[in-house]
Amino acid sequence: MSEIIVSGGKLKNNYTIPLPGSKSESNRALIINALTEHPGEVKNLAIARDTDIMQDLLNKDHQVYNAKDAGTVMRFMTAYLAITKNNVSIIGTDRMKLRPIGVLVDGLRQLGVAIDYQEKPGYPPLRFNGFEKQLSVALEVEGNISSQYISALLMIAPRLPEGLILKISGEIVSRPYIDMTLSIMQHFGVRVDESEQKFTIRPQQYHFKPFSVEADWSGASYWYSVFALSTLDTLSIGGLKERSSQGDSVLRELMEGFGVATTFKEDTAILTKKDLDLPKQIDFIKCPDLAQTFAVLCAALGHECKFYGLQTLKIKETDRVMALGTELAKLGGGFIEEGESWVVKPIPQDNLTFDKEYEFLTYEDHRMAMAFAPLAIKTTLRFDKAEVVNKSYPTFWKDMADIGFVVKS
Repeated sequence: MSEIIVSGGKLKNNYTIPLPGSKSESNRALIINALTEHPGEVKNLAIARDTDIMQDLLNKDHQVYNAKDAGTVMRFMTAYLAITKNNVSIIGTDRMKLRPIGVLVDGLRQLGVAIDYQEKPGYPPLRFNGFEKQLSVALEVEGNISSQYISALLMIAPRLPEGLILKISGEIVSRPYIDMTLSIMQHFGVRVDESEQKFTIRPQQYHFKPFSVEADWSGASYWYSVFALSTLDTLSIGGLKERSSQGDSVLRELMEGFGVATTFKEDTAILTKKDLDLPKQIDFIKCPDLAQTFAVLCAALGHECKFYGLQTLKIKETDRVMALGTELAKLGGGFIEEGESWVVKPIPQDNLTFDKEYEFLTYEDHRMAMAFAPLAIKTTLRFDKAEVVNKSYPTFWKDMADIGFVVKS
């Protein structure tokens, strides 16, 4: 992978960012479409590498399915393969071998799926040995696990011989992602009954219905951050809906305190400036993928802020808590763990000048690169691996250049 250098230029006012489709929506729609009796075409799919991997695995028969570094693909495909294939394996990168999957495997085993760990118990790679008979109709899982485990079980539930009753105990992490899953399931004709965190799904068929993926609110967060740090009057982001099933659409509300107002014209979000009312704390329990963006933004604004709800960040593409702390420290800021919270330490404003250049590691994590990129408004940044953004937003550096940043590879 190659380095990339980004620094501020003359940004275009009233510019429209052509935001790509949501990876989260795309990967759910692809799995559900594959489970329908007669699959159709899902439109406006994400151009993300993770979605390309998902399409490749679903469109061809493999003996060994390679999810590479895509956590969503690993979890969703594990559930999909469990009920559709026999005598196949799923593998991933070395980092994927460190990301737990035991909760999902335990649940599938309770249902009657024969699965073996091929290396370390509780972690990929996995071997699927068949699903001859459903042994249980009811499962209970803790709500503080990754919502992707829950979504994976929900999506295969209609195809189980006896359906599924899935009980979630305790507080649910990233509930909006589960709501997104349910919304797409219902779009494809499946009924889900919910009562007191218990989901009841009878055996039934998915039926294809035309589906177009919305633009990615997670990707929008980097442009909100650019706008908040800039002197631009207006910035538009294409493809975003005012009524969205994406949990990260809470971004527009969170950014109000950072001086960004959002209005909508058709499927375009229009950003304008408003007075700052910086928050003293933010809870990311429902939107953990936004935490990196806000950590860098707070630090860049010289604002100390306390974050909550980041329990899952340590098992993402990298340990994002550690990575944030390490990279912010290079600028004189920090990200300090204090019990059940994390405190963003401000960057001294004298450190953010264009006569300085900072080298950042991306840790094979697309969000680390894109969360720090808006700092190019204030200083020069050198990232070790430009291609890391391909995981979710391959055109990110091009979009940075097109709006006016100086981007050199």
